[in-house]
Amino acid sequence: MPFPHIGQQHVGGGPMQGLVEEFQSLSVGSIPGSLDSGIDAKSLPRPLDGDEEPRILESYPLNCHLRFLRLTTHTIPSSQSLLARWHLPLGAVVTPLAEVPEGEEVPIVNFGTAGVVRCRRCRTYINPYVTFTDAGRKWRCNLCSLLNDVPGEYYCALDATGRRLDIDQRPELSKGSVEFVAPTEYMSSLSQPQMMVVADLDDVFLPLPDDLLVNLSDSRHVVDAFLDSLPSMFQNSANVESASGPALKAAFMVMSQLGGKLLVFQSTLPSLGIGRLRLRGDDPRVYGTDKEHTLRIPEDPFYKQMAAEFTKHQIAVDIFAFSEKYSDIASLGSLAKYTGGQVYHYPAFQAATHHEKLRYELARDLRRETAWEAVMRIRCGKGVRFTTYHGHFMLRSTDLLALPAVDCDKSFAMQLSLEDTLMTTQTVYFQVALLYTSSSGERRIRVHTAAAPVVTDLSEMYRQADTGAIVSVLSRLAVENTLSHKLEDARQLMQLKLVKSLKEYRTLYAVQHRLGGRFIFPDSLKFLPLYILSLCKSAALRGGYADVPLDERCATGYSMMILPIRRMLKLLYPGLYRIDEILTKGTDNLDESLKPLALTSQCLDARGLYIYDDGISFVIWLGRMLSPDIVNSILGVDLSSFPDLSRVQLYEQDNNISRRMMRILKALREKNRSSYQLCRIIRHGEQPREGFLLLNNLIEDQTPGSSTYADWILQIYRQSQSS
Repeated sequence: MPFPHIGQQHVGGGPMQGLVEEFQSLSVGSIPGSLDSGIDAKSLPRPLDGDEEPRILESYPLNCHLRFLRLTTHTIPSSQSLLARWHLPLGAVVTPLAEVPEGEEVPIVNFGTAGVVRCRRCRTYINPYVTFTDAGRKWRCNLCSLLNDVPGEYYCALDATGRRLDIDQRPELSKGSVEFVAPTEYMSSLSQPQMMVVADLDDVFLPLPDDLLVNLSDSRHVVDAFLDSLPSMFQNSANVESASGPALKAAFMVMSQLGGKLLVFQSTLPSLGIGRLRLRGDDPRVYGTDKEHTLRIPEDPFYKQMAAEFTKHQIAVDIFAFSEKYSDIASLGSLAKYTGGQVYHYPAFQAATHHEKLRYELARDLRRETAWEAVMRIRCGKGVRFTTYHGHFMLRSTDLLALPAVDCDKSFAMQLSLEDTLMTTQTVYFQVALLYTSSSGERRIRVHTAAAPVVTDLSEMYRQADTGAIVSVLSRLAVENTLSHKLEDARQLMQLKLVKSLKEYRTLYAVQHRLGGRFIFPDSLKFLPLYILSLCKSAALRGGYADVPLDERCATGYSMMILPIRRMLKLLYPGLYRIDEILTKGTDNLDESLKPLALTSQCLDARGLYIYDDGISFVIWLGRMLSPDIVNSILGVDLSSFPDLSRVQLYEQDNNISRRMMRILKALREKNRSSYQLCRIIRHGEQPREGFLLLNNLIEDQTPGSSTYADWILQIYRQSQSS
């Protein structure tokens, strides 16, 4: 057979449709002189352009933007039997407060004293998909079909086609996303700040429970003075114990009347009082046994109980963990998990190295748009319902997510099921409603509405599949699986879903076409095998005891539960760029010059300088034969006199090469404002740093216990062939 290649096939679909189906195929042939099947690795599909949003708004222009809501396939199967053949998740990824480009703000609608117009049966908010009848006096709910009266003050006549004459002046009838002002008052009175010392760890009480909190703008100078004096207050203390539990209880007592956000800065294992944790450590003998998962779940129920109390009183908790040694992020992180918070992990924190990252991420945490005291519900039309939810929240009833705080960097995944054997509607509608208090104290309801067609054809489900949404749901399912199963089981589960899906797709065409030695897959899912391989090689899932420190594994898991789609895909398949030529020659168009490369060591040239960017850190790789002038210009020092690169800091030097370097780093950081990439510099062949910082993360290469991308494709191909 000829050397393998990728080709596009245009094949007629089933009898139900006259449309042209487009699938991609990969010839799996034998390489001359070898008995093995082979695949030309260069021809494999790679997501070098990052997330590709599906083009849904063209056919559904009234839907909310995909940055707020994406379905795993923009179709709903018409029957249980069709759903049973779709082996991937059927569900959605919701980012209710996603950042919008300037000029595309979500419109604010104030109904005033009339109140927000909603369906009286299912409580759906009025939206672009409702229809008006009876000369404009009634409106039909698009989710439950009930005919509602139009309130007098909301009445408007209809034109000849049944559209309201004022539709263009009404964002709620013409836009997929709106924000309604909810009429409520919210007041709080605050006083002067004081420091609180808790002497008794077992019986925490507040010396002055009523006036410990202050209004920042009124007392800014006092707060600043207190923060300035903090470093010197305890500098002579020899005590390294940590009483996190009692501190949490005290903070809860102070905040419980008001709610808000609690930031916990933890640099050692909690060791005193309630909630103290033992150094259960990472036991290599437990890996591969039924007890393995217990290392990744909280040991003491105190933290989950505390989280439930925090949520009840509208307090979100963010964890900043700094320890070099084990600090049980599995337990501490549950505070963030159930309160809508997040976990920031700075392993082996050094102020000189990490200060810029911490400063940026702390400022982002405090400044980003945040919704307080929130609850979120996703309603859907007849015949479908959401059954499971995945992310950081507390589930208050079967479908109400309690979120003491939620912001633009948080996403939620959920899975759908069909309620009946057969669907009776042609279209299914979804509506996300987030009720919250804005930072200015106004009660708001943010509403996103979308529609999806009901289909009878499996090939249509594949054609409308959204890889980014599928990978986001699967990643969360995999992380959750590691909390009750072995890592190996979680990886197997992901592989099984992929194989079943591709096998089902193959049988769609095997009847009409001789597929022979071709691996076929839908064009919409061409990157899915690579993303699942990347997921299995991620810090949350890869290897076993020796491959990833336990705290890092748990911290990555907590991050993956909240990441929006674009950031998730970047974490799984990071960018790798060669920049030495840009540094020496300059460029007018940085975006065009920064060309992403395949994640394999075959792309690394000893004469080059490369940046690896996973959205959390930069790894800067200096080739062995890279011009010393470039290195000196960037570092400001001669490399030969600097044996330990782990301590090198990058600052702008007074030369063009250094200025261009800083411009490139700035441009890459601006593509992702939610975190700050810390720079790590490594030298070609520098062990062990080159291995664990870069080579182990080049996911197309072979790493201990895992295959190359080409071998993985062969493995998936063989499994999808077998009956």
